[in-house]
Amino acid sequence: MAERGSLGYEEAVKTGCRGGWFGEDGEKGSVAAAVFGLRLGKGEEEEDENRGRLVRVADHELLELAASFQSSSGQPATKILSIAKRVRSALRQADKPGFVSAFCQSNCGDVSPNVLGTFCIDTGLPCDFNHSTCGGKNELCYGRGPGYPDEFESTRIIGERQFRKAVDLFNTASEKLNGKIDHRHSFVDFSQLEVTLPKQGGGSDVVKTCPAAMGFAFAAGTTDGPGAFDFEQGDNEGNAFWRLVRNFLKTPGKEQVDCQHPKPILLDTGEMKKPYDWAPSILPIQILRIGQLVILSVPGEFTTMAGRRLRDAVKTVLMSSGNSEFNSNIHVVIAGLTNTYSQYVTTFEEYEVQRYEGASTLFGPHTLSAYIQEFKKLATALATGQSVEPGPQPPDLLDKQISLLTPVVMDATPLGVHFGDCSSDVPQNSTFKRADRVTVVFWSACPRNDLMTEGTFSLVEILQGKDSWFPAYDDDDFCLRFKWSRPSKLSTRSQATIEWRIPQSASPGVYRIRHFGAAKSFLGSISHFTGSSSAFVVT
Repeated sequence: MAERGSLGYEEAVKTGCRGGWFGEDGEKGSVAAAVFGLRLGKGEEEEDENRGRLVRVADHELLELAASFQSSSGQPATKILSIAKRVRSALRQADKPGFVSAFCQSNCGDVSPNVLGTFCIDTGLPCDFNHSTCGGKNELCYGRGPGYPDEFESTRIIGERQFRKAVDLFNTASEKLNGKIDHRHSFVDFSQLEVTLPKQGGGSDVVKTCPAAMGFAFAAGTTDGPGAFDFEQGDNEGNAFWRLVRNFLKTPGKEQVDCQHPKPILLDTGEMKKPYDWAPSILPIQILRIGQLVILSVPGEFTTMAGRRLRDAVKTVLMSSGNSEFNSNIHVVIAGLTNTYSQYVTTFEEYEVQRYEGASTLFGPHTLSAYIQEFKKLATALATGQSVEPGPQPPDLLDKQISLLTPVVMDATPLGVHFGDCSSDVPQNSTFKRADRVTVVFWSACPRNDLMTEGTFSLVEILQGKDSWFPAYDDDDFCLRFKWSRPSKLSTRSQATIEWRIPQSASPGVYRIRHFGAAKSFLGSISHFTGSSSAFVVT
């Protein structure tokens, strides 16, 4: 058998290598090589003195070793075991400084990862530009990501782009945050808020926001997720049939129609109160200060230009406040979808066009101006050290919530089968190569019983020595996919399909796939379980 190299586990961890992770040079590392200082391949190689001698192991020896590990019967487990088996849990043993990062949403209201454009799925031609339709149907118009037609690949590409940019920003950061930590927070009723707008040539006008309402184009969806029926984006007139349907729920009054103009109202959510308010009206707004960094916490999805105008307005107020702590070096950023959710916020001009985002801007054409006005008040208070009124308290609706998601009644398996047993195992004495796909199906239970927060549903383990299994890939790795399904909606039985697309960085060796889950009994108790596939060889 292969001898263990001189690179010990903790030393390997310090290299930062892991399958699915990136080392300091930005290239993916192999967890087997990193953790075990071991590479199983053809011939004998000489490494540097830190890694020692790598010894050749014949493929037939690996097959013999793999054959000694058949799929295990499902057995009871604990969630703690799932957490402990994660790769990142093992890597925490490294003597490395703690690091906290966040990939936060900003003003993302009109941002899409489908960067190749929008096309009709029936003809392959570009969609109608103004309405995002194909032959008048929004259901046929879809955006294409960079990995088209594979949406998984598109997701991987976009995620990797964000990661690499984040690493670049981290490595090139040179400015240190210095100064006070402070904040201002207030609740504001946006349903009938007076907003003062400056007029060209001097003077001002006073306008008002409106009770919340959703426009016809809201039902058209977007090219990231089209709607249904004959709705289309860019609709500022509406449809007689759908007005009739709308009126069965709530007919908007003339004042509301005029206030929301040019939005044709499909759902008058701000005036629909049963069983409770269909849309929020009292919203939280907040400014956080960390030195020269100022974070604007907004309860919705601002479009790119709407966010830019809000940031510029707040920065202007801070810099002109007379407080020398706020100069041209301050950085104002937006944290979107914070504290609560109130759909979209567009500019006045975007609202006039009534695409999906404008139709989903709840409080009328002056919604953005209202946000700018109220945030300027918070910014002034922050810069001058003044307090702000807390504002009206939003209603507490926790005990009135209605869920249309049916609960998990119970989980079951066929007679004589345990949770975690293999329903479809890997072939006996199987060998796979990089880029191959390994698939195992387990008898499982509904994932909603336990979302495995901090744990993992799926795990690829690699064999070290003759009988020690170590985590190699888990739910964090894009090469590992977990799919759950029931044979029918009313069935108590379910299966988990785990697919491992072997990455090019995977080291040769003996592997197995493992599944963790939690089952609900007829009496409602939750029991965790685990099971593993037969071992197989990767060459």
